[in-house]
Amino acid sequence: MSQFLSMIPSQQMRLEQRLTPQLIQSMEILQLPLLALEARVREELETNPVLEELDHAPERPDASEPKEDAASTQEQQAEAESFDRLDAMSSDLELDPGDLAYGREKYDGERDAKLDAMANTASRGESLKENLQHQWSLVETEDVVKQAGELLIDWMDEDGYLRSEVEHQPRSDNGDHAEARPLIISRTEEETDRLMEEIAVSRTPPVDRAVLDEALDLVQTLEPIGIAARDLTECLLIQLKTKGDTDPFHTQLVQEHLVDLAKNMFPIVAKKTGRTIEEIKEALRLIGKLHHHPGLLVQADDVPRVSPDIIIDYNDDGDGYSVRLARGSSPRLQISPQYRRMLQDKSEDKTARQFIKSRVEAAAAIIDAIQYRRERLLELAKVIVERQREFFDYGPQFLNVLRMRDLAEEFGCDPSTISRTVDGKYLQSPRGIYPVRMFFTGGTTDSKGDTVSWDSIKAKVKAIIDGEDKSNPLSDDDIAKKLSETGTSIARRTVAKYRAQLNVPSARQRREY
Repeated sequence: MSQFLSMIPSQQMRLEQRLTPQLIQSMEILQLPLLALEARVREELETNPVLEELDHAPERPDASEPKEDAASTQEQQAEAESFDRLDAMSSDLELDPGDLAYGREKYDGERDAKLDAMANTASRGESLKENLQHQWSLVETEDVVKQAGELLIDWMDEDGYLRSEVEHQPRSDNGDHAEARPLIISRTEEETDRLMEEIAVSRTPPVDRAVLDEALDLVQTLEPIGIAARDLTECLLIQLKTKGDTDPFHTQLVQEHLVDLAKNMFPIVAKKTGRTIEEIKEALRLIGKLHHHPGLLVQADDVPRVSPDIIIDYNDDGDGYSVRLARGSSPRLQISPQYRRMLQDKSEDKTARQFIKSRVEAAAAIIDAIQYRRERLLELAKVIVERQREFFDYGPQFLNVLRMRDLAEEFGCDPSTISRTVDGKYLQSPRGIYPVRMFFTGGTTDSKGDTVSWDSIKAKVKAIIDGEDKSNPLSDDDIAKKLSETGTSIARRTVAKYRAQLNVPSARQRREY
């Protein structure tokens, strides 16, 4: 059989799906939360000279209003300020380094948005180790003790405890929440000695144990009270001593009965100590005010601020709810009318017109992407208010089943589009601020054939526990039976799982004496 290569041209029809740069940008903008979107818009304003922000743009209440025509809206805007932006841009490219000073006496042009943002950004809070190092620098002691104290501060975790290298590993992340590192209630003398030896030999040359112990005594006098402890028992004892609590019964409870107290075994503690349950409860009222994680009292404030994208209010007529976007859920932008005129002016330099054309196209793309985001958010918010009306009326127990894939079929889009729309977004309602993703939940079918969401069942579990007799709390089996009486049947282990997610202790630990 002969084989040969053919050079004959041929035509072939093929259907391919390609993502255009504009579509990719729209998906990226759609996924951004409000604060991230504002930062992205500021970046675009800095890099694209034809893009302008409207200072007093009217906020549209919902998506029922017709979509604004970008060209007509831009033509209706007030005349741009009387300075030549293109000349300013060209001048910027030719500036000498010495001309970049922004002093009042030298700079008389536009304010730099990035510099303004940096100037108005809160500084990072002081971390625990930075705080302790500052305090330690003021302590007067020998140099070797100073160095040993610095080593101890370096070995502390974010809770303020001294832990071994193995115990010092970062908290694991199981997907949604970081798993809390368990507290060591009490160490044996051998375990404590082994920990201190590990710290001592971690530096070359090793630190003398007597010096390390001396440094530890001094470090434990720093604030917050209770730091540099090796276990919870030592942490609480340091706090009792510093507060001047000399009651030997308090010391006894902390040293000998923390485990039983944590398990709510008051009768056993009463029998061992010869005290009444009331005396134990009175002592715990004071001990309970001590901090188990003193290091967390001094932490850098890096918790992100929540800014809702969607706002739900009561209707003015008192019937139902109205939906709007917070601050339009994005800054309102326009293409500079001056640049539009320059683009249409045939007498302008061809290279300049070509540059302006590319910038206008980029500006139009970002404006369209933001408009697409607005419409999708409002569309989604209306569905949430409609499908979850009972939640807004009566509370979490009435959260209905709402699946992203079902909504995607209704909208004729991919579920990933719905996921991008809700990702990182928050909703403000008369009941509070909630992540939008919370309103999408699966569920089961009750005895009446109605679907009940998992979050709704979880809220019912919480309500049953809140209403129980605390002197005789309900077991997980009892809670499952009560749910079954309302038509919702779930297994005992499911109740236990929901109870753990709600941070509710077991029945024995909930019992009040």
